[in-house]
Amino acid sequence: MFSLCMQPSASLKVQREETIGSRGYNYSTRVARNPNLEKLQTNYLFPEILERELKHVEKYPNAKVISLGIGDTTQPLPQPVALSMSNYARALSTPQGYTGYGLEQGNKELRRAIAETIYKDLLVEETEIFVSDGAQCDLSRVQLLLGSNVSIAVQDPSFPGYIDSSVIMGQSGDLKNDSGRYGNIKYMKCNLENDFFPDLSKTERTDVIFFCSPNNPTGHAASRQQLQQLVEFAQVNGSIIVYDAAYSAYISDSSPKSIYEIPGSRKVAIEISSFSKMAGFTGVRLGWTVVPKELLYLNGFPVIHDFNRIMCTSFNGASNIAQAGGLACLSPEGFKEVMFKVDYYKENARILVETFTSLGFRVYGGSNAPYVWVHFPGSKSWNVFNWILDKTHIITVPGIGFGPAGEGYIRVSAFGHRESILEASKRLITLLCHTN
Repeated sequence: MFSLCMQPSASLKVQREETIGSRGYNYSTRVARNPNLEKLQTNYLFPEILERELKHVEKYPNAKVISLGIGDTTQPLPQPVALSMSNYARALSTPQGYTGYGLEQGNKELRRAIAETIYKDLLVEETEIFVSDGAQCDLSRVQLLLGSNVSIAVQDPSFPGYIDSSVIMGQSGDLKNDSGRYGNIKYMKCNLENDFFPDLSKTERTDVIFFCSPNNPTGHAASRQQLQQLVEFAQVNGSIIVYDAAYSAYISDSSPKSIYEIPGSRKVAIEISSFSKMAGFTGVRLGWTVVPKELLYLNGFPVIHDFNRIMCTSFNGASNIAQAGGLACLSPEGFKEVMFKVDYYKENARILVETFTSLGFRVYGGSNAPYVWVHFPGSKSWNVFNWILDKTHIITVPGIGFGPAGEGYIRVSAFGHRESILEASKRLITLLCHTN
């Protein structure tokens, strides 16, 4: 009886053979594709750039390509940081040094160091800090926290992960091909005319506001007055700000490095940050999110409790080795060397700004961020990207990839070796001088 039940019927065999075909390539399950994923634009920005780079290398196999595109750090880790991780890893081979699972919220000592070093006098408690494997991963966890029924606003231009994660969550509505915008997302234009800060008097209320400062891609760091306006806007509308501070270490002027420098922000803001661009942890993977205890839902329930549940459910904690490195970054010696690396990239940015400015271009960013935002009036940004790549073998990022307001711009990254930055500068001067 059992063996008979395990045999497929003749009709099922025929259906299976017709469906699978001779090699099995045509077989499909009966599970429908997530309709939200069908709404995503064809390719995520950075894989698209990589694909074009690979085609370029195939076309010009002997060219020395310089990547000033994807914001990936290039300088080696500070010695104390690498040594700390190495020692921790070696200790794992001993009974005394072995560790298994850590806390989902992160190593207590590291959380305390973040509170004391990064937030100092801002009253951020270590229990409000959740250590993770990076800011982009935390962005997705925050989206899980918020759910699919919230309305959202984003800066335009902005990091594409905000929009793509919103589409995947089902928050976005349909893509309007004529404008390149999703119907249910409010785009807050940030350009030269408004000092790269949205006109909040014309901004509709949304449940959630994604805001990055210093901004990726424009490099603009919001002033204290601007952030005060943003916090007050969120308070009036009962909104939550998701504040991306991944580039705060690059701020050179008096602009706030944390949203929590602004009075009242603890009641309306979540802050996401990272060791990636500050300490060169793009491959090591370590970041954190702050959820203040005062941040409450409509029903008065603390948001921090739900985020803790999200972390415990979808995350097993950051690598113990990476956390050892993060702790070394925040030691007096380690932090000094981390900021030395930051200064290195800031000098790269200065060179790039000087290069484009000397050629008569309008250039933004670069002083408070590792990105330079260059305007090519009347040009399509993908055309500028292709032209520079074809003529100079330099990878940049087309501004349109960050939103409709990025059309006509390119983003140039300062995350490169100094010799590459100087060589890129020479190539750009040669190309653009001849063009002009």
